[in-house]
Amino acid sequence: MSQSSHPFISTPNGTLLKMSVPVLFSLIAEPLTGLADTAFVARLPGAAPVAALGVGTMAFTSIFWAFTFLGVGTQTEVAQAEGRRDHEQATKVASLASIMAAGIGTALMLLMLPFLEEIALLLGGQGEVNTLACEYMRYRLLGAPAVLVTLACFGALRGVQDMRTPLYVAVGINVINILLDWVLIFGHMGLPAMGVAGAALASTISQWIGSGWALWVLSRKLGFTFNIHGAGIAKLVRIGGDLFIRTGSVLLFLSLCTRIANLAGPNEGAAYQAIRQFFIFSALFLDAFALTGQSLIGYFLGADDKHTARKVAGLVCFWSVVTGCILCIGMLVGQDEVVWLLVPEQAVAVFIPAWWVVALTQPVGSLSFATDGVHWGTGDFRYLRNAMLIASAIAATIVVFIGSIRADDVLVYIWLATALWTCIRAGLGLVRIWPGVGIAPLGKQNGQGV
Repeated sequence: MSQSSHPFISTPNGTLLKMSVPVLFSLIAEPLTGLADTAFVARLPGAAPVAALGVGTMAFTSIFWAFTFLGVGTQTEVAQAEGRRDHEQATKVASLASIMAAGIGTALMLLMLPFLEEIALLLGGQGEVNTLACEYMRYRLLGAPAVLVTLACFGALRGVQDMRTPLYVAVGINVINILLDWVLIFGHMGLPAMGVAGAALASTISQWIGSGWALWVLSRKLGFTFNIHGAGIAKLVRIGGDLFIRTGSVLLFLSLCTRIANLAGPNEGAAYQAIRQFFIFSALFLDAFALTGQSLIGYFLGADDKHTARKVAGLVCFWSVVTGCILCIGMLVGQDEVVWLLVPEQAVAVFIPAWWVVALTQPVGSLSFATDGVHWGTGDFRYLRNAMLIASAIAATIVVFIGSIRADDVLVYIWLATALWTCIRAGLGLVRIWPGVGIAPLGKQNGQGV
């Protein structure tokens, strides 16, 4: 497809929305796995199983998100290569990312096993919560290579603007996971009840099936090669370094929030886990336009069409805010259903006020995700790294203070600090595009901000 014949040129809104819909549903399917696990585990006696699930999922979210460059960096590099009509380079980048993902996942699986108890303690898991969290993490480790390979494949496929395959794979993983949750958590079809550990094993099995499926489609659509000479490993590693630091600051902030909530008590820990699951759900929901924008901006910049890339950025921000407003209304209207599905009865009182804070901040928070996608597409990873460090340092300082004074309504204050975190990110992201501060890739004059 030539740049001039790209459907975005003639129907920009329609093309963006059409491409974003499958991305939206594929991203929704991913956190639904966590929501399904939480819903099943919430049926077990007491608050400890849900709190343990929160500790375990936070640990693995942290670990896997630390390697998001395997998806984000690959998507940008593949999209820009396709914009330049360099299909061979796109194939090499996708192959390199998949090989790196398998190696990193295997190393994680082998190196983390001796430290599970310490990891759970770091996240505030004590006593029974610690024991159950360790059981969960032990089984989830077995799926580490599969998770990272799937991440790399999804990035490569979205880089060539195939938004449907990640949707099919994500839905398949989710369906298999839910079926296995029912079998393994409670013990059906002649198998013993495994409780929280069953949720982990269900996730691991479904992830391995999904990774094989994604890799097979990638090899057919883009090709696969072990001849990765010239694939740009140094550049991908450099991107990985910037994203590793950026993601690390995100995860340290979220892990700190998890720790402070769990130390406040099991009810606060369970309520925080329920809200965090939906927070991740809404974040990935908002990422639909961001990831679509990333592919389009990367493609048009690769084709040396900065004007169209800037147009993509504007539409991504507009539709993200619209989506954020819809999410806000949906969260407020659907509060009772979320309580019934995810929150143990004894944790409801601390859940509701914090839930309102998260709901009301969705419209502004949407811009932080929109601008992330824009800057991913331009390859402006270092700026994103620095912006995240600033936002996380300010918000984390506030959360530490909240924990030190043992404030009442601790969850409300944690989520207010998180709202400030997203607002700072959104502001720094916007000024990089309009007017374009610093050496802005989307600046109007020779790549410079105006």
